[in-house]
Parts: sequence; structure tokens; C-alpha cells
Amino acid sequence: MKKQGLAVTFTGTLALLVLLSMTAMASTGRYDQQIQQTVSQKIHDAKQLQSVSSSVEDGIVTLTGTVGLYQDKLDAAKKVKKLANVSGVRNDIEVAGTTVSDGQLQQKLARQLAYDRVGYYDNTFNYLALDVKNGVVTLDGDTVNDVAKDSALAIVARTPGVKDVVSQVNVLPVSRFDDSIRVRTARAIYRDSVLGRYASDPVHPIRIVVDNGHVTLYGTVESAMDKTIAGMRANAVPGAFSVENKLVVD
Repeated sequence: MKKQGLAVTFTGTLALLVLLSMTAMASTGRYDQQIQQTVSQKIHDAKQLQSVSSSVEDGIVTLTGTVGLYQDKLDAAKKVKKLANVSGVRNDIEVAGTTVSDGQLQQKLARQLAYDRVGYYDNTFNYLALDVKNGVVTLDGDTVNDVAKDSALAIVARTPGVKDVVSQVNVLPVSRFDDSIRVRTARAIYRDSVLGRYASDPVHPIRIVVDNGHVTLYGTVESAMDKTIAGMRANAVPGAFSVENKLVVD
């Protein structure tokens, strides 16, 4: 009798769950027509989204079609996500704008990223690396804050020829200890009589990345001697747990 009672209880619970699920789907789906009308109007109002189409099922909007820039694809999804009763967005829009060779695109982006945030205090303490394959840009590296990361991603997203973006940029943890090491390492390097000239070119400084007391040097220097001296100066900074010298000799 107990087993039969348990079976009846399980069957009743399962039926209740199915009923609740069907009710939720029906409740979500009842707004589909309203959502479709609103999404269509939003797309129609945006000039850069004239080749984008949409469909709605159970509150989930699927966007298809083409745009000229990767940023347009991101903007389309943002517009839709803000609408009432939208429970999700599938962004299947393709970027079909200008076609640029991977080599040209990489050179252009490298130049733009080098000049980004020149003059800001954190410029020396951020390091970004990029790779381009079939128009897909992979951005890697470390930044002191979200502002530097978002700025770099915005540059990539707005560049003609970029078809997709993969972000592997790490925002370093907030740390007064690391901040102190950053400042002292920069002083040790740039006050050196040999290395001081790198401070006069803010576009191509010696990048100093500090993560939990561990220092890594990135960038390009003119000679093997400059690389060695930079490593020596960084190793002499008190408080740093380790120093990895990844400077490249041009």
C-alpha cells in the first residue's frame, strides 16, 4: 500500500509540474505578437538594421539578416533585450560589410589599440594582444580596469572588416599592493638613463602588468641590452614576488 501511495504521489507531482510548465509557456507566448510588432518597429527605425529580420517564439526573439559592422549586431541585440516581455535573444545576424584581409585588419587594429587611452595613467599598465583569422578577432591580455577593456572592445567592434569578436581580456583584481608595485616598477624603468627614452613614446611604452605581486614586462625594445636592463630594474623593485621579462627586441 505504501508503494502504491508513493506512485500516486509521484504521478500527481509530475502532472503538476507539466501543467505549470505548459502554463508558463502559454503565459510567455501570449505576448509574442505584441513583441514581434515592437521589434519590427525598432528595426525599421534604425537605418543600420534595415536588412535584419526577426521572429518570436515563447518570448524569445531570433534575429537574422545582415549588418555592416559588428557593433551593429551588438546594438540590435541590446535594443531588443530592453523591450517588455522579451525573455531572451538569439543573435544570428551576420556581419556582411567591408571585406578586409586578415593581415591588413590586424595592422589597423594594432595601430588603433596602441593609440587608445594614450595619456591616461593606466596606459603603461595594460597589455593587449590580438589575433585575426577569417575576420574573427581574438583579443587577449590584461587591463587594470573595465574601462580599458571596454574601450578596446569598442574599437574592435566598430572597425570595418571585423566579422566576430572573441574576448579573452582579463581585468586584474583591485589591489593597493599591486598599484604600489606598478608605480615603483615604472619609476625604476623610466628613470634609468638608458630606458628613459621609452617614456617619451607613450604609444609604445614598456608595458608593466602586475597581478598579485607578479610582474610581467611586455612591449618592444631596440636592443637585447635594453631588455636585460629593464628586467634588472624590475627585479630590483622591493615587494615583487617574481618578474617575467617578455619584452621583444625589434
